[in-house]
Amino acid sequence: MKLELAPIGFIHSPHEQAEGTPIQPRYAETVDGTVEVFPAFAPGLRDLAGFDRIWLLFWCHRACPARLEVIPYLDTQPRGVFATRAPSRPNPIGLSCVRLLAIEGPILRVAGLDMLDGTPLMDIKPYVPDWDVFPADRVGWYAQAGGPRLADGRFAQGTEPQPP
Repeated sequence: MKLELAPIGFIHSPHEQAEGTPIQPRYAETVDGTVEVFPAFAPGLRDLAGFDRIWLLFWCHRACPARLEVIPYLDTQPRGVFATRAPSRPNPIGLSCVRLLAIEGPILRVAGLDMLDGTPLMDIKPYVPDWDVFPADRVGWYAQAGGPRLADGRFAQGTEPQPP
């Protein structure tokens, strides 16, 4: 099977490096930025302005190579990467739900950015509470997690694998 992905734009945020970047949009509510959609894809933005929130799917282009076991943010124990949101994945796809503030041509003004400046944008989808909110009785290791809500650079390019 051959898969081909290409960015539809770029995300522009004030975050220049992983260290100090909020680890999820929930902790980046006051971080504003823009999403630049390439002109060829701008017609796809039609009707998006009616949504309060949107999902951004992006490529974690500055993450270190994939690791199948990681020590995630907010934890000190090794975990399987698929039980985390760590960016060092076999396919480093990120997912963030951000607030849509305005659409100005092919530029989206957004809030809640937890990704690095220049991140390749792969897709945009509307956030729909009827579909995107599920009650959950189990949240795995996260139930005991705590600590700073900012990245420390452990998944940045050039970092060594963490010992298991």
